[in-house]
Amino acid sequence: MKTANKRNITVIALVVFLAVLALTRNRTAESVPVFQQQNESKAESGVKAGLLAPSFTLQGEGNTTFSVGGPRDKAVLVNFWASWCEPCQLEAPELNEMAKKYKDVLDIYGVNVTSHDYKPNAERFIKKYNLTFPAMFDLKGEVFAKYNGVVFPTNVFIDKNGVISDVVLGVLSPEELEEKIKALTDT
Repeated sequence: MKTANKRNITVIALVVFLAVLALTRNRTAESVPVFQQQNESKAESGVKAGLLAPSFTLQGEGNTTFSVGGPRDKAVLVNFWASWCEPCQLEAPELNEMAKKYKDVLDIYGVNVTSHDYKPNAERFIKKYNLTFPAMFDLKGEVFAKYNGVVFPTNVFIDKNGVISDVVLGVLSPEELEEKIKALTDT
């Protein structure tokens, strides 16, 4: 077996393992009764549907600062990615389309987890896919850690009130992505 095939199989196995780990961690949180989750979500921040999104501020290209946390004018989709991630490469064109189509009701923030990447490669990725939405660099991986990140891509859907509506590990089909955006933005 060629070295590249072995590497690809190893990466896929690692992604599957991390996804199972993340799902297992979320199941224990889901065992809390719904009425208790709703009461806690008003003040509690965390990384699951119904909780306030952990706040963060990151710098993007051109020294522009972007923030998540609390109420805002538009819903936001935070996309954690890495330049070497094949599923991230597959979804980049679709994210561009969604950013254009829903620009009046949705912000998409692409967060390169630079602690798991190489910044020059991430910059090439941004140019190659001509990203139409803001891309920023999580240089130390602190934001990814705040969001319990384990796989690439990870998409976090956050409503206008700053509450997480969904967290998706891995790539979505274009139809699934648009369905989640429509539900998030009430369009």
